[in-house]
Amino acid sequence: MFHLFMLSGATIVGAGLFFAYKGKMRSLSGPSLEKYDRDLEPDFHVDPNSKPMRIIDEYLEENFVKPAVSAAAKSGWDAKRKRFDEAGLRRTDLKAEYREDVVDMDGLTVPGRWTLVKGYDPDKRVLYYHGGAFTAGSDISHRAISVNLAKRTKAAVFVPNYRLLPENPRSAPIADAKACYNWILENGPDGAAPVRTLAISGDSAGGNLTHMIANWSRDEGLRQADAIYTLSPNTDSTASGDSFKSNLGKDKMLTPLVGPLLKIPRPLLLIGMKKQTGFTPCDPEVSPVFDDLSNLPPTLIQASYDELLRDDCIRFASKLEEAGSPVILQLWDNVPHVFQIFDDVLPASTTAFDLAGKFLNTHLS
Repeated sequence: MFHLFMLSGATIVGAGLFFAYKGKMRSLSGPSLEKYDRDLEPDFHVDPNSKPMRIIDEYLEENFVKPAVSAAAKSGWDAKRKRFDEAGLRRTDLKAEYREDVVDMDGLTVPGRWTLVKGYDPDKRVLYYHGGAFTAGSDISHRAISVNLAKRTKAAVFVPNYRLLPENPRSAPIADAKACYNWILENGPDGAAPVRTLAISGDSAGGNLTHMIANWSRDEGLRQADAIYTLSPNTDSTASGDSFKSNLGKDKMLTPLVGPLLKIPRPLLLIGMKKQTGFTPCDPEVSPVFDDLSNLPPTLIQASYDELLRDDCIRFASKLEEAGSPVILQLWDNVPHVFQIFDDVLPASTTAFDLAGKFLNTHLS
């Protein structure tokens, strides 16, 4: 009888611990997003054996895969940031004026640059948040994107150099992104002037900031952007999408960075993320897919069908649509994460920018 009592007590305690654990995991991972999964096919096909793709694969191997397994991986963030900026500076074909400016707003100072092409409209603006996993990237590294957007829209494109991790907390780029949004509403490349039409845009981590800003500006009752354009945005920091498994190895840009983390048991990963960032992983500030997505501006999302963040994009677009917010999702197969940045060699990148330009001009006219 005593043994049965002990078993019963242990069972009760075990059950209590189990449900407490499950509750803890739910508080970190948020509600399931599986209902927003969609069995979609790519909208555009790219030959993986084409010469442009071979060139890109060689670049990714040299600049992402090899550094991740060599001494360069231990050389610090400065080396990674230098590689990013050098890639931008090598693009001597990108003709534009890069005008320095400083956001001075909400007690914060954020440096950045305007990308301006001939015939630009100073009151037609694009606020572009660069990617780089919040640890790298700048207005220099992402000139291929800012120039292409400026050329197709004749808008003044501002790229802020928000504070990066790990020397700053995860809250820093969020605060900087909000300050930049408030600032661009009343400031253009030629000085103080109210914006007439505005788009917000960003890739990868910058896409995360873009969608967070869209939700936040709506909630704060601020003037909303007229359009949103994101390139492979990270919308779910809990990394719950199946594409984190199915596309691991296919995505040569993100696999070297994210792959080792995905080997960590999911509960430990989520707990570690909270400890490191100070945010619950499903907090809408860092995972905008968990926010209310109603009453948002027209949105265009472009992504690779074969990248780790594919399901972040599909789920976000599905939830936007279900919430009644206008959205277009476009998927390309066999291309890397943020493939648009390879527009100097990949025709699909030019196609993507053409589609983005048409979308933005529709809503910024």
